[in-house]
Amino acid sequence: MIMRFIKLTTAALALGMTAGVSQADDLRFTVWTGSEAHLSMLNEFADGFKATHPNTNITFETIPFADYVQKISLQIGGGNPPDMGWMLEGTAPTFIQSNILADVSDTLQATANYNFEDLSPSAMGLWQKDDAVYGVPFSTSPFVIFYNQSLLDAAGLDNPNELHAKGEWTWGALRDMADTLADAEQGIYGFETMDGQGYDGRVWEVLVPLVRSYGGDVWQGDTCTLNSATAVEAVQVYHDMIFKDQSAVPPGEMGDFFNGKAALTYTQISRASKLDEADFDWGIAPMPSGKAGSAPIIGQAAVVVFKDSPNRALAEEFLAYMTNEAGVARMAEFFPPARASVLGSDAFLNSNSRLTPSAMRIVANEINNGSVMPSHVNMPVIKSATRGTFDKLWKADADIEAVFTEACSRINKQLTRK
Repeated sequence: MIMRFIKLTTAALALGMTAGVSQADDLRFTVWTGSEAHLSMLNEFADGFKATHPNTNITFETIPFADYVQKISLQIGGGNPPDMGWMLEGTAPTFIQSNILADVSDTLQATANYNFEDLSPSAMGLWQKDDAVYGVPFSTSPFVIFYNQSLLDAAGLDNPNELHAKGEWTWGALRDMADTLADAEQGIYGFETMDGQGYDGRVWEVLVPLVRSYGGDVWQGDTCTLNSATAVEAVQVYHDMIFKDQSAVPPGEMGDFFNGKAALTYTQISRASKLDEADFDWGIAPMPSGKAGSAPIIGQAAVVVFKDSPNRALAEEFLAYMTNEAGVARMAEFFPPARASVLGSDAFLNSNSRLTPSAMRIVANEINNGSVMPSHVNMPVIKSATRGTFDKLWKADADIEAVFTEACSRINKQLTRK
């Protein structure tokens, strides 16, 4: 299905322009969050926009993260494109090359006091092509460790920030900590993957932080390097946590950090809202270092307008409204900004009622020193082609090098395919 999407013909795109079902003053905005806190904030934007556009109704449509690209592709191919939505950095090149996203540069430049130059050039790198702008990042959010301070206190252990201050916060230290804190009798695991989806929808988010911190990467240029000795050694650390230590949540099991059933996880600060009713103390810390040192990872997402939106002009206005300086400052509670004026402000350090200013400094430092997840024009196909291969990693007797060699054979075909 992804392959069919990438090969959309001009005729299919033309169909999308005439077959949309949205009414003239309605906007359909796709997201992958179901968080009440996030949706409440998004509806604040809708209400604010409606004050100057009283006949406009904006509906936020939640699509599960793992299904997001495929379902949007189906909607576009079926002639019912959303008006606008969220888009991850990994799929940006595909959608841009396929002529799916609208160039919103004229609208942004014409919007009073938008201050386009305030957007970080590095953050905009994936979303600009020459003078065209295909999206505006609303989130340049680093991965950070979330830890259960109550469990650490009970075990008499230093927390990750204390280890970091001593230069001792490594993947080895995380493994030891997870092993100590795991308690099978209480149903508590030591470590949970990102959003509990590390074996399917978030498998790349498991592999990339480990591999880069050990000095490797998924590919270099047009050559997959995932089967390097460095990458294999890095992923072996996590594999041993699952099958030797039995401290990490294994495939098929649940160990939700946010319900106190895992001592450590990593994700982005937007998930902190899930801890509003937590009955334990918690904190955040930088990602651990590997053999090559610290290698923070940034997940990026942008607001985009789909080219064949039946309400394109209105959608572009709403994008500009959401991503102006005031809008970005409002979203900073959940989504670290791409605007330099906001990221460097005291307001940003105090923007999240769930996190202290010192915790927000960790976020800012990880952004300043981090790199984005891998992206490629054929990224949806790469992910689809390697999904079954990566499933083979999560067995006790897995040959990691063999699995990665098979994955590289699939990845290399797409890296050289234009």
